[in-house]
Amino acid sequence: MIGDPSGKSEERPMRSAEEIEVNAKLIEAQIRRVAAGALGAEGGAAVLVRDNIDWLGKVQLIDFLRDVGKHFTVNWMMQKDSVKSRMDGGISFTEFSYMLLQAYDFLRLHQESGVTLQIGGSDQWGNITAGTELVRRSARGEAHGITFPLLTDAAGKKFGKTESGAVWLDAERTSAYQFYQFWINIDDADVGRMLRTFTLLGRGEIEEIEAKHSTEPHQRGAQTALARAVTTIVHGPAATDVAGSVSRTVFDKKADATSLSDAVFTTLAAEMPSADVHVDANGALDVVGLLETAFSLSRTAARKLIQQGAVSVNGAKIPVDGTSVSASEAVRGRWLLVRKGGRDIAVGRVGATTTPAV
Repeated sequence: MIGDPSGKSEERPMRSAEEIEVNAKLIEAQIRRVAAGALGAEGGAAVLVRDNIDWLGKVQLIDFLRDVGKHFTVNWMMQKDSVKSRMDGGISFTEFSYMLLQAYDFLRLHQESGVTLQIGGSDQWGNITAGTELVRRSARGEAHGITFPLLTDAAGKKFGKTESGAVWLDAERTSAYQFYQFWINIDDADVGRMLRTFTLLGRGEIEEIEAKHSTEPHQRGAQTALARAVTTIVHGPAATDVAGSVSRTVFDKKADATSLSDAVFTTLAAEMPSADVHVDANGALDVVGLLETAFSLSRTAARKLIQQGAVSVNGAKIPVDGTSVSASEAVRGRWLLVRKGGRDIAVGRVGATTTPAV
C-alpha cells in the first residue's frame, strides 16, 4: 500500500486493498511451495509467514511519529540511495516514509518473534539498516542485516530480465517446461554461479558437475543439473520429470515417441504447434492437413516438405509420395509426434473418425 522507492525511477502505482490482499495470499502460497521444495514438506510447513498489515494497519499516526520518527533525521534518510536517486525527479512523502515502515516491521518482528537478522538484495540496504538502527535505539536490541548483489550475467546485465519479461514462479505465467528450459539455456560462463546461487547441491557435487561439463560442454550436463534442481524446488519432481522429457524430445531427433507419457504429449501440445487430426473412412490420418494447421502452411508447401524427406511421424519418415499415415501409428491411439526439418515439432491429437459427406 506504500511503495518502496528502491530501484524505481518513478512513483509506484497505488493498488487497492483488495488487490494487495489477493497478491499477498498468492505470494504466501509461493513461499510455502518453494520452502517445501527446498526443505521438504515438514520444513515448508514450519515456515512462519507474517503479514505486516496486522500491525501497520493499527498504527496511529501520532504514535508512529513519536515512537519511530523521532529516531531518524531527515538528513540521514536523504543519504540513502533509494531516496537520493529520486531527489531530482521528485519523491512523494509517502514513498519517502517507506523505510520507516520497513524499519518498524523489523522492530515488531524482533520484539514478538526474536528476529535478529534481515536478508535482502543490495537495493534494500538502506531499509535494512534503518531497521537495525531502530531495533538498537528503541528496543536496545541487537539486529543485523545481510544483503547480496543483484544477480547479473557474465556480461553484467540484470539476470532473468528479457525483452519478453521476467521468469515467473507461477506456472500460469511461466509454465514448468518454459521455466526448465530457461535454466537449460543458461550460458556456460554463468552456469557454475547459478548452481551455487539457486540450488542446494553441495560444493563437491557442483565441482564434479563443472569438471564433467568442461570435458563435454555440448552435452549441457551442468545446465541440466541446474534445470532439474531449480525446477524441482519450484514445481516439484513430477513436473520436473515431465519438463525434462519434453526438453529431451524437442532436441533429440531420435527420441522414441512410443515411450512418451500422456503428460509429456499434453505438455508438448500446449508448448508446441498442435492440431486435431481425425481418422478418415480408410483408417488414415491426414499428415498434410496436420502440417497445414500446425505450421500455418499451404497444402502445396506441406506436400513439398514431405517430398523433400523433411517430415517424420513418430520417428518414421513419411514416403516422398505419402500424404497420410495409418491410425494404428498413433501412440496409444491418441498422439502423433511430427518433426519438420531439424527441431520444428508439432503434436497431432487424434480425434473421432470422420465420415465422407453424402
